[in-house]
Amino acid sequence: MAASFFRRFTKQLLIIGNIAVAVVFLLGCYAGYFNPKHYWFIGLFTLASFYLLLALTGFLLFWLFTRPRFSVISIMAVLFAWTPMKHLFKFRLSSEFNVSKKKEGLRVMSWNVEHFDILEHKTHPEVKKQMIALVNEYKPDIACFQEMVGSDSVPSAINYIPDFLRKLGMADYFYSYNWKIDFDNDHHFGIIIFSRYPLINKQTVSYPPHDYNSIFQYADFVKGSDTFRVFNIHLQSLKFSEKNLSYLDDPSINDQEDIKSSRSVISKLKRGFLKRQVQSERIREAIDKSPYPVIVCGDFNDVPNSYAYHSIGNGLTNAFAERGAGIGRTFFSISPTLRIDNIFTDKRFDVEQFTRIHKKLSDHFPIIADLYFKKQ
Repeated sequence: MAASFFRRFTKQLLIIGNIAVAVVFLLGCYAGYFNPKHYWFIGLFTLASFYLLLALTGFLLFWLFTRPRFSVISIMAVLFAWTPMKHLFKFRLSSEFNVSKKKEGLRVMSWNVEHFDILEHKTHPEVKKQMIALVNEYKPDIACFQEMVGSDSVPSAINYIPDFLRKLGMADYFYSYNWKIDFDNDHHFGIIIFSRYPLINKQTVSYPPHDYNSIFQYADFVKGSDTFRVFNIHLQSLKFSEKNLSYLDDPSINDQEDIKSSRSVISKLKRGFLKRQVQSERIREAIDKSPYPVIVCGDFNDVPNSYAYHSIGNGLTNAFAERGAGIGRTFFSISPTLRIDNIFTDKRFDVEQFTRIHKKLSDHFPIIADLYFKKQ
């Protein structure tokens, strides 16, 4: 009698657990439709989407060997989430990339360069050289860098922008920054577009409080007979402290200190969701006003299927979703599922190929896409 009751209880508990995981998974996959202003907590589910998918797979295998009819719970959840899952994970074994660039194409790079190694320019000068060599190896026509520390006015500065222009063989650049958060007396801290084509109509868009993450930039360039607009963005970061990161590496709720750590992490996640909601809507408004086909590059600080990703990418093509493979992680700290850097394009572009360069020269991996514009 007791054994029978225990089996029934365990089965009911597993069914409820499977349903709960399925519901949370679906909410995470469709989080882009929920405004963080009212449903910020759903953003937490996007961060766990891949792990929830693994849990659903575990339930599916378990039921197949015990009670096959209950496997329908996981199957239905995956089927309902099939469309947004295409942005979460690409079922390709590999994504080959031909480094040789075709003349008629447009190669675009996006990379959070983490200050371009200025903090260790004396102890590890080779890193900066390796970063420049990497860019030169792939020869992007447009390179959008975030967290760029540089100087456009002090020739003796360590990261003098005209020096980068010459070493990268670029024709033009556009550097956006806020002097209130300068890196030091010589260097600014901002975002930059390098281009092999002359840049026209350069614009920095800034909103109060005019801090680093409240600005974005765009510029137009002409290739052949076509004019395009490229956006370079860096959405609100989580600003995790070393203590926060240590807690995420080994989370526990054993004492008062752990409770404080968990509250701090949740608070910063919430603030990030809310700020990125506002920032992404402003960027979306600027995209909609563009008279030219757009390319959007940047560090979103948010994962696929998030509100920010959906707001900015709605109606555009994601280069990874078109030609990438696997999870496509772009940030190598905290979690192996963080694909937070993106290249979006107008649907009039074909994405010929895409790659993520797996070299730890920054805390982000650079991403590159080859684009071809389809004449109307």
